[in-house]
Amino acid sequence: MAIESGQAVRLARTLRDLRESAWPGEELTQLQLAKALSVESRVAPATVSSWESLSSPKTPTPARLSSYARFFATKRSLEGGPHLIAEKDLRPDELERFRELEDQLLGLLNSSEPRSTFAFEDGPVTIICPEAPEGERGPLAYGDNANYTKLLRYADQDALIELWGHVRAENPELDVRHCLPQEVTADDFSSHVILIGGVGWNHVTRRFLTELDKVPISQFEDERLKTGDVFRVKDEDGERVFFPEWDEQAEGRGELIEDVAMVARLRNPFKVSRTLTICNGVHSRGVLGAVRCLTDKRVREANEKYLAERFADGTFALLVRVPVLRLEALSPDLQNPDTRLYEWPPKTGDRR
Repeated sequence: MAIESGQAVRLARTLRDLRESAWPGEELTQLQLAKALSVESRVAPATVSSWESLSSPKTPTPARLSSYARFFATKRSLEGGPHLIAEKDLRPDELERFRELEDQLLGLLNSSEPRSTFAFEDGPVTIICPEAPEGERGPLAYGDNANYTKLLRYADQDALIELWGHVRAENPELDVRHCLPQEVTADDFSSHVILIGGVGWNHVTRRFLTELDKVPISQFEDERLKTGDVFRVKDEDGERVFFPEWDEQAEGRGELIEDVAMVARLRNPFKVSRTLTICNGVHSRGVLGAVRCLTDKRVREANEKYLAERFADGTFALLVRVPVLRLEALSPDLQNPDTRLYEWPPKTGDRR
């Protein structure tokens, strides 16, 4: 989503001023800055130029702006040639300057219209979808059938089709692929990764959640629910478990009327300049609701605005309600506080 021109120009002017004036007497070209930032993932000089353009500015991602802040936090970035110093290697005064610059740049970014969660600056993008349990597949899901159809091996097909089309439309020039967990390669782990589905059917999700134990949300089997894995939050406020809701009187049988979903955007622990997005749920309609939270044109703009204002650095994890009406998952509205069951990281004094 494009930001308003005046706001974009202010950010572009700030980035240009940093490069040209941060250290008087030192000349830093767009090519040199691009090479320094490319340590984490490739940046072309033309891309730096587009970020600084006062006539038609492009908007860097929060991760790129954080790298900018880290580079300009210390003149040591120029020693031996322009390069990017790791955050852990910054001195206390440099770390303080880094935080100040990061807040300034992210503030300029987030005063504008929000950027789409699924608009990526670079690629590739890998969507990993769980495989349906063998007993849940039809005959066309098997390779010995003359009409073998690979998509029939996928669980959460509704969510995959919705997300695949949206990501391709947002990133027409990027390499976007979808695969089953057993098809994931080592290179896929260093791409922008989108995980669809819960831990029960997707061992890759479990691998990432193990790496990201800072997020106090987990999914586990509970004997009280036979149809899916429930979400649990364990933090300093205690432990809470979130179950779907059923209408036990519906036509004499239980009917799912509200699922629980998780929507998360984090840094990819295998390559921090890339992102990890998780869309899962207790059931398949929760997974679809997690996806549609950020793809449905009826709610996505308001939802993206809420996330941009609430989580300035672009890192978040939420548990949300997904209403189900006439067997259809409705898209969660994050502006409605009743939709949000839990948010991480919570604001001070605002824990759920």
